[in-house]
This record gives sequence, structure tokens and C-alpha cells, in this order.
Amino acid sequence: MSSATSVLNVSELVAGYIPEVNILNGCNITVEEGEFVGIIGPNGAGKSTVLKAILGECAVRSGTVMLGDQNITGHRSHELVERGVGYVPQNRNVFPSLTVTENLEMGCYLKPSVFNDRFEYVTALFPRLRERASIRAGSLSGGERQMVAMGRALMMEPKLLLLDEPSAGLSPILQDEVFIQCRKINAEGIAILMVEQNARRCLQVSHRAYVLDQGHNAYTGTGKDLLKDPNVIKLYLGTLAKASGG
Repeated sequence: MSSATSVLNVSELVAGYIPEVNILNGCNITVEEGEFVGIIGPNGAGKSTVLKAILGECAVRSGTVMLGDQNITGHRSHELVERGVGYVPQNRNVFPSLTVTENLEMGCYLKPSVFNDRFEYVTALFPRLRERASIRAGSLSGGERQMVAMGRALMMEPKLLLLDEPSAGLSPILQDEVFIQCRKINAEGIAILMVEQNARRCLQVSHRAYVLDQGHNAYTGTGKDLLKDPNVIKLYLGTLAKASGG
């Protein structure tokens, strides 16, 4: 995909939450137009910190974050929504006391005039959300809440979707459903950068992936190649990946 235009380019990023303690130590991530990119790695590797650094939610000490040709280093998340970035956090990603429809309305609060068109788009992707439109999000299943969160992030027609461990806390069946939904979203032409704890499934659905360790890139390649890489299998995937068949 070298001829494509980069939607996101994270270069030599050093970032953290506490002064003088860096979580990211020269991290590099690129996402091309329409690409599905995964980030995997052990706990504490800095996976979610990459997303928080992109969104201006932690201190970036050096390096740059480019969105297309715009330098967005340190910009806050609400500014990035206006520039075409959608974000689905791992925790507290729905408004539990609001209905599904009201949650989706919150997704386009910056541009309420697009609600009807985007509601049709999102519920065509996720028909269950139309069925549950008048139900409060707090009473939905975990998988349905994840649909609401992704649907809300799509309401402003993003060109890039950031997903922070979308399968966390879900049963294996619901995890599979979420990954299928992610592939559907990507098939619509929306680039995705996904941090994921389920390394094997992440590599199966991603075009490319990065393995982070101690805040920097340990390995990178296509999802299929990383699934077969003996070092990645030994260090990060374990016996599950050996049986994956790529």
C-alpha cells in the first residue's frame, strides 16, 4: 500500500502520563487510506497509550502525530472529531441512561443536521441498533453496547476509526461478532487503527500490524506474516497462534 495516502503517521513518539516516566519510547505507526492496522503486545507495552497520545490525552514529549498533511500533535480529541477521527474507548463507551438513538445523536452533536442520514447508515451496518433504538444502552448486552459505541463513533463520517480493545470483556462468540463488524466498517472505506488484547484474532483481521514492547516497535508486518513469524509466536502469541494456519 506504499502508493496510498497516509491517513495517520505517528513518528518517533515519546509520551507518558507522569513527568519523566515515558510509556512510549520512539513509537512509529502508519495507517494508509482504507487500511486496517492492528497493534498488539504484552500488558504494559504502551498499546492504549498510542491512542491516548494521538488524541492528546497524555503528554507527548517528542515526535509527531500527522493526520494527512496536518500536524495534530497534542490536539484534543474533540478537535480531531471535527477533522474526521472517530474513537471508541475500551471503558465507559456508552451513555447508559440514554437510549440507543440518543447515544447516536450524541455522536453527531457537532453537526446535528446529519443525524437522519447517518442514523440510516449506521443502522444499515448494525441492524440490531434499529431494533433496539428506543432501549436504554445500559440494559443492552456487552456486544450490543459495543455496537452502539462504534455506531456513535461513525456518526460524523470519520475517515479514521481508533478502537481501544473492542473485544475486551466479551465472550468468544461476541468477540468474533465485533471483529466481523470491524471488517464491515473497514470494507466501507474507513481506515481503522485497532489496539487489541486478542492478538491472534487481531492479526487475522488486520491488513498490517505492529507488535509493541516497552513502548517501541518490536515487529511489524502483514497480519498473515506475523501470525507465522516464529519469534512473534514464541514471545507474544503462544500455542494458540501455532494452530491458526495463518
